[in-house]
Parts: sequence; C-alpha cells; structure tokens
Amino acid sequence: MPCSPALLAVPSQLSAVLTNKTLLANTSLLTGTTFTPVPDAVGGQLWLSALLAALPLLVFFVLLGVFSIATHWCSLISLGLALVIAVTGFGMPADLAGLSALQGAAFGLFPICYIVIMAVWLYNLTESSGRSKDVQAVFAALGRGDMRVQTILIGFIFCGLIEGLAGFGAPVAISCAMLLAIGLPPVKAALATMVGNGINVALGAMGIPLTTVARMGGVADPMDVAAVAGRIIPVVAVGVPLLLVFIVDGKRGVKDTWPVALTAGIGMVAGHVIASNFISHELIAVIASLLSFALTAVLLTRWRPARTPTEFASAPAGEKISASRVFLGLLPYLLVVVVLAVTKLWRVTVPGTSGPGGASGPGSPTGAAGAGAPRRIEFLAQTDISFGWPGLHGHLVDQAGNALSTTTFTFNWLSSPGTMLFLTGVVVTAVYARCSSGGRYPYSFRTGLATLGATVANLAVTVGTIATIMALAYVMNFSGQTQAIGAFMALAGTAFAALSAFLGWIGTAVTGSATSSAALFGNLQATAAAGAGIDPHLLLAANQLGGGLGKIVSPQNLAIAATAVRAPGSEPELLRRGAAYSLGLLALLTLVVVLAASGVLSFITA
Repeated sequence: MPCSPALLAVPSQLSAVLTNKTLLANTSLLTGTTFTPVPDAVGGQLWLSALLAALPLLVFFVLLGVFSIATHWCSLISLGLALVIAVTGFGMPADLAGLSALQGAAFGLFPICYIVIMAVWLYNLTESSGRSKDVQAVFAALGRGDMRVQTILIGFIFCGLIEGLAGFGAPVAISCAMLLAIGLPPVKAALATMVGNGINVALGAMGIPLTTVARMGGVADPMDVAAVAGRIIPVVAVGVPLLLVFIVDGKRGVKDTWPVALTAGIGMVAGHVIASNFISHELIAVIASLLSFALTAVLLTRWRPARTPTEFASAPAGEKISASRVFLGLLPYLLVVVVLAVTKLWRVTVPGTSGPGGASGPGSPTGAAGAGAPRRIEFLAQTDISFGWPGLHGHLVDQAGNALSTTTFTFNWLSSPGTMLFLTGVVVTAVYARCSSGGRYPYSFRTGLATLGATVANLAVTVGTIATIMALAYVMNFSGQTQAIGAFMALAGTAFAALSAFLGWIGTAVTGSATSSAALFGNLQATAAAGAGIDPHLLLAANQLGGGLGKIVSPQNLAIAATAVRAPGSEPELLRRGAAYSLGLLALLTLVVVLAASGVLSFITA
C-alpha cells in the first residue's frame, strides 16, 4: 500500500528540527569545543596507545573467559575502563565520551534489540501455538526414517532457518532438542547442531551481525560486506553437511548419505550467494535455508539411503500431517521472507543529501564527495529520521576539521526489519487465532500478545548486554582507541589478512555473539585494512565468518547445547571435539581470505 505524501513528509520535518544548529548548540555541553581522535594519542607512541587501548578488550575477555563472570558485568566494567582511558589517555572530553556511550547504547537498543525481540517473538509464536510440532513432523517424515538424513535436515537446514530469523542461542537449543527427540545420542546431537549452526551465525539474526560490522567499519550499505561474505562462504560451507554425517556415523554415514549431504550444502551456499549479492543481507540465512530445504526435499522424493543401520532408524511419525498444517507451521518463515524481500527490493530514486545522514562511515565527513547525487533507496527508507546526536554531532571532527558522520543516528521506525517482523507476527497471530486445524491448536490473539510480553521479559538481560557492548564499542571508536589498535596491527601489512578471521573467531568464542564481535572489532578491522592496503569489505566479512565458526566453541553455546540434550557436564567433551571442526574450518576460511587479499581470488572483492 503506497505511503501518502503527508506521511513521507513527517520524518524529513522532524529530521530538520533535530538537526537544527541552534538545537545542537543548546544541547551541547562543550559549545565550540571539538575533538579529533588520533591513533598515537598516548605520548605520541603508537605501540603505547595501542597497548592502553587494548586494556578494555583484554579485561572483557579475561573476566568472561577466565573468571566466568556474566557478560553484562564484563561489558559494564570494560565500558567504565574504556571511558577512563578515553578521557585520561586519549584526551577526549568527558562529556563527549559519555555522549558517545549514550549513542552506542541507543544504537544497541534500536535497531538491534528491536529486531532481536521481534525475531524471537515470531519463532515463539510457533512454540506457544503448538505448531512447532508439525514442523518437526515434516522434517521427520522427509528424513526417510534415517537419523543421519534427519540430522542434515534439522541440524543444518532447520537450524540455519532459525538462525536466520532469531539467532542468539535459540537455534542450537531448539535443534538439539529436536535431534534428541528423534533418538540421536545426546553428545552427537549437540555436536552436530553446533557445527551445522556455525555457518549461518554471521549471516543470520535478520542481518544484525552484518549491519553492526558494517556500521562499525564505516560501510554505508551492509550489502557490500554481505556480497563479499557470500563469495567466500561456498568454499567453507558446502561440505559442512558431510561433517555432520561424519559426526553421527563416521565414514559409513558419509558413504551412505553423501548425495543428500552435498545437495543440502550446494543449496545452502547457492542461497547465500543469491541473497547476499542480489536480495537482502537480512534474509541471507533464511533464503539459503529454504532453498537448501527445497532442493533436499526434491531429492528425497526420489532417493533414499541404500541402507539404514538399526541404530540410526528413527520411529515413523504417528500420523500423517495435512498440507494445511504443514503450511501453517511454516507460515512465519514463508511470510517473513515475502514481506522482507518485497520491502527491501521496492526501491525509489531520491535526491542526494549532504546533511547528517549523507555519509555513514567512521571518519567520513558529512560533506563527503558524491553528496547531492541521486540515490536509489528502499521505498520505506523515505520515512527514516536521521539526526546528529545532540551534543556530539559537530564536535567530533577529523584532522581536516570535517564533522564525523558516525555521530548521525537514524531512527528507521518503519523500514526497520523489526517493524516488518512485528507486522508479520501480528498477521501470524491472527491466522493462528482463526485457524485451529480442527480444534487441535486453539489459539487467541491475546495469547500471541502475551507471548510477546514474555519474550521481552526473557530477553531483558540480553538487551542490556547488547546496549552496553555497543556503548563500549562507540566509546572506543570515537575516542581513537580502536584506531590505535588497528593502526598498530596494520604494521603487519598484508599478513594481517591471516589474522582477520581469527580475530573474529576469538571475539565470538569469548562473547558468544557474532554481533558483539562485530561491535568490538569492526572498526579495528577497517582501520587495519586501510593501513595495510586491503579491501576493508574483505576483512569485515572475514571477521564475521570467523566469528560464526568461533560460536562452535563458545562457552555459552556449549552450555546451551549440553542443557538442550539433557547432558549436563558434557561441555568439556563438546569443547574438545568441537574445537577440531571449528579450527579446521577456520584454517580453510583463513586460506580463502589470504588468497583473496593477495589477488589470487580477486573475484571475491570485485
């Protein structure tokens, strides 16, 4: 339905008010005072500046990884330390440091946490309505009664679908429980799910990790990073279903099921490439999983394993699921793809601007070259409200005296994927309330709204953690701490490409979140890339893909998996066995990144 001109005019009017120079002057605590971040702020020494700047990250990882302190406390302590270092070490005015933290926290709350809450709510609707049972039955029936095939369907494809929609631990917990329910041994169920999930972590959660790393790395359009990631991942991901079958049944399983494993892998990476280059970064994992599911389902109508060992023969479904129940079970996933695809592909041409929203990268001036040229944007993006962060915008400048555009905040209240997810959830709730499948799944609109409230309550700590980590990232970025670390690491030259994926791997392995890894290291990767003469899109993509593989050995992920398969105390075994797969895939990823950085695989960054 087209938006009225009056509706589209409101955001621009509000934006004009919010960016009014008088308003900014009145709200600034340091009227006329500016700050320029420099990488060698501490004693004019780059190495010393980098060492001091690394302390907040070091403290964060040590508290979390060594002392097992809760993530929200780690982020709060590190934020406090970063603020002290910003003021005393890098010379940033205290009020600008505080405002930097506030802008980071605001970005963490909106759009990141907004999307997280709505995505998890959409999945929870299938749980609270009971429709998730039908989804499980579909995968069981397609698996031909063979647990090894069902492991691919659930641990790789369905887990990827949930990762694309919700992320943040839900995919592993759900898929582990499903594999345990079909009779797979607990440790094998957990390990297969964790390895299968790692491929889509960087590309899932409605594109939040990619959005965050692009924002932190100074990339205006996350699709630029997504496109590079989509060209890297086929080499790493196509064989992952074979690894899952090997985990479950060793060489025999690979020999018996390689056709379906390769089909699932090819479908997944084909979806990655198509979505990341031509559709939307928010939908990469969702589209890839659906395409993989479609191709695998077609194959399974004509093929089945020549043999199914007794220990891997699952019990047949107790009843035949009707087509309508299958459709209603899959409705949230199908509908969200349609809604997001339509809104993302619906674009219009608008005049360029040179205002606060004209550029978006760290260190890029608001009057960057090219401002004023016509742009193609999403139709709903016309309703976005962009404004300079009060008291901060205009007071952070580069060495040429140009205001940094990263102090611009965009309130995309209508075009945000979170809003699309909310509207999808409302439609799904209404459909579930009206269609009970013969009284089998009674539901009400009130129950759907109550599920939303419960989702918000359950994610309260997660929301606070994300907001604090984003505040930490913004303080480090705006004060010059991240640039100091990046400039120092860039001294390694092109060899830094070999460290890029490992850095992302470490970030997610410790924090348990690819989004957190993106927030902590995105600007560092971009700074190091600029200093080393490497395409920053390549290193930002490597950071995220490496982070996804680090999720396999993340302590939080291990605990979730062990709990889901009812095997408390199995974390050490899962860590020991999972590390081999995680590091092996990381080595392969690193090789691809190095070859791309050296020009051998130049098509990746073309």
